[in-house]
Amino acid sequence: MSLDQTDRRLLQVLQRRGRISNADLAEEVNLSASACHRRVQRLEADEYIKGYVALLDVRKMGVPATIFVEIRLSTQADEVLEAFEKAVARVPDVLECHLTAGAADYILKIVAEDTEDFARIHRQYLTRLPGVAKMQSSFALRTVFSTTALPV
Repeated sequence: MSLDQTDRRLLQVLQRRGRISNADLAEEVNLSASACHRRVQRLEADEYIKGYVALLDVRKMGVPATIFVEIRLSTQADEVLEAFEKAVARVPDVLECHLTAGAADYILKIVAEDTEDFARIHRQYLTRLPGVAKMQSSFALRTVFSTTALPV
């Protein structure tokens, strides 16, 4: 299925205001409520919309520190990559894990309470990940810009 302009407008609004009522969404994109509902259902069924979430405040949740960890593996063998990916997916403090091209094989985005908490995460989880040859961590000093909205 290809997206038309109305689908794109629906997705733009839903990315900004996921809890908008169907009636308000329909009005904003100039559709009838029933046509809007059918389109949103189709976008969900075709997995353009993967789900709905609540975005939490990191400070209020007690994990204001963001750390980016670059990981280089000992080898690029499929079994090592698979073992690493399965293990890192089980680390509760890892928000994102990206397989990358360049100096690092993976980049992780981790949240922690502070440096002491990150030391615990490092000891308890990161040092035990399979196939790791080298790790380098960088603490974010401040988040300048962050969004979950994709360009539509």
